[in-house]
Amino acid sequence: MRTLAASPIVAAAATIPGLSRAAAPEFSFKFGHNQPTSHPMHIRAQEAAERVFAESKGRLEVKIFPNNQMGGDSDMLAQVRSGGLQMYAPSSAGLSTLVPVATINAVGFSFADYQQVWAAMDGKLGAHVRAAIEKVGLHPLERVWDIGFRQITTSGRPINGAQDMAGLKIRVPVSALFVSMFKALGAAPGSLQFAELYTALQTKVYDAQENPLTIIQIAKMYEVQKYCSLTNHMWDGWWMIVNGRAWKELPPDLQQILSGAFNDAVLKEREDVRALDEATQADLKAKGMIINATTPDSFRTALKKAGFYAEWHKKFGDEAWGLLEQYVGKLS
Repeated sequence: MRTLAASPIVAAAATIPGLSRAAAPEFSFKFGHNQPTSHPMHIRAQEAAERVFAESKGRLEVKIFPNNQMGGDSDMLAQVRSGGLQMYAPSSAGLSTLVPVATINAVGFSFADYQQVWAAMDGKLGAHVRAAIEKVGLHPLERVWDIGFRQITTSGRPINGAQDMAGLKIRVPVSALFVSMFKALGAAPGSLQFAELYTALQTKVYDAQENPLTIIQIAKMYEVQKYCSLTNHMWDGWWMIVNGRAWKELPPDLQQILSGAFNDAVLKEREDVRALDEATQADLKAKGMIINATTPDSFRTALKKAGFYAEWHKKFGDEAWGLLEQYVGKLS
């Protein structure tokens, strides 16, 4: 068992009555994620780890490895399956390579606002996805971190409606759902690793890209893109998953402490991201980016006409699709 000497939360031991500073935890979990230490997800996760250590009286330690320290997303997903990592926070797109239904929340222009998002993800739709995750030997916690709604940036013209998507060379993540949606809108999507995106925009390999506002800011895309159109075309989140064997080995009281601390941390992170989005818009404007609002109607109409919703209804199945539509209304 590892000692606490190198742990970032070792100081917490000094505040716990009766706990020796040198006492080794009964359980030591490694938690990997892909965000920098400045992101609210990491900050709130660190608070949760400290709470777990304190409430368990040192029996359970969570060591956090941010910013892809444990490898890329596919690497960390493999590690949490094998037990090399005990905890991991994949996006729905990343998790969908293993659990296809996990990406149902990213169906284009489905969620109108956060009220619909949290009703669905904290409700029956989220429960349906969690059941699918359990079937592959992973244990999902009840709450999903907020990545945010995704927006489109462009270099040549703003996006006001679906008609502006025709022929647009846009970079999208490596995801069949993303590619399918933008093709249905008449764009020319191409998948590219995020690390190569800035240069691709700078050299005009792509005219556009899409990401949440915080990522647009952190990656300094305002230097190579002129317009930011608030399309809110997809919402995405990070699932909080635990290796199934590691979860079952925890006594019930430690399971409750771990899930309680991280579920509460997620709720705080959601509020952080909302506030950060508002500040980010102002910052991007100050840096010269032109921001415009859009309405989803023309996009939804175009997607329906192209058969996008019917195609993904079939792929996700009636049960999952029906649960989505309970929260967002009729799509197909």
